[in-house]
Amino acid sequence: MTRLTTRTYQYSDKSATLYLAFELSSSEWKLGFSTGLGQKARRRSIEAGDLNKLQAEIRAAKKRFTLPETIRVVSCYEAGREAFWLHRYLTKSGVENVIVDSSSIEVKRRERKAKTDRLDVQKLLIMLIRYHLGERKVWSVVQAPSPEEEDRRQVHRELSALRKEKTRTSNRTKGRLNLSEDQLDAIRLWDGSGLPPDLKDRLKWEWEHLLFIEARIRSLETDRRRVLRQAEDSDAPKIKQLAMLRGIGSNGAWIFVKEFFGWRKFNNRKELGSLAGLTPTPFRSGALIREQGISKAGNRHIREIAIEIGWSWVRYQPKSKLTQWFLKRFGNGGPRARKIGIVALSRRLLIDLWRFLETGAVPEGAELKANS
Repeated sequence: MTRLTTRTYQYSDKSATLYLAFELSSSEWKLGFSTGLGQKARRRSIEAGDLNKLQAEIRAAKKRFTLPETIRVVSCYEAGREAFWLHRYLTKSGVENVIVDSSSIEVKRRERKAKTDRLDVQKLLIMLIRYHLGERKVWSVVQAPSPEEEDRRQVHRELSALRKEKTRTSNRTKGRLNLSEDQLDAIRLWDGSGLPPDLKDRLKWEWEHLLFIEARIRSLETDRRRVLRQAEDSDAPKIKQLAMLRGIGSNGAWIFVKEFFGWRKFNNRKELGSLAGLTPTPFRSGALIREQGISKAGNRHIREIAIEIGWSWVRYQPKSKLTQWFLKRFGNGGPRARKIGIVALSRRLLIDLWRFLETGAVPEGAELKANS
């Protein structure tokens, strides 16, 4: 009788996937590789931005896990430090990458949270595998704009930063002396002496800085008006359409379109509200029920302008259904109630503006500007 020996051979599955998670920092990138939930992760570190070394580590991981060169590679990293350029590079290299909203990553509430780069990359790797196995709600994925769409957002973002810097610089200058540069030489202290030289130099620098900021703001606003007037931008029709509504100026319309409606695609109103960060965050546990305020996980540029436009809408669109709803429910309340109400109005207004751009349906009761 011949005894048959049973041998077990391990073959590489041609349909397998190589998973790659990044933990990014300014000096170093942590990489985590795996082929599934039961597979021990392969962890490596490379110098930040070293793309040649990154490709070498991907090849080494394929060899380590005995995978073919043509194996599917999927990756992820948290939105923030590297913006979108790394995503574009990975996509062009054949890697299926997702950018993750860091605020959407789940955490254990009953434990102290250990924080190291090694633990972060391990957690991202596990969640990436869960996401690609079908658990789509494990996190929120950030939609990457094209290079042209990303570039078109720089004008209003720089304007916003400059206006804040102008306010800070002006307040610093006024906090010391409410005088222009020409008057600094003539000012005298209590004993008849002039300003100390270092203080005078500081004030002159602050004044010159303020003049530079004001000049830059005027230049950006002039360029933006020219773009809209000459229709040099593909988003100009949508910006002009939004600006037709009373209560919405060119600045608000510009930000709405550039940050939201110009390139993003929404399937429903919940997606829109969530991306804006204007959704409530209730806390319900047994008999304990309380509201923790609005979510701030969305686009802060939209959140800021949406609240501002919300107040403007109440003032300039008194006959609209939204304004009537706000006045009926929150008009007789105190300041806190009105602040809560304006957030709810702003969220509803965003939905109406989205429909206005998509279908042309004017928000109920709203009025267009006389020259529209």
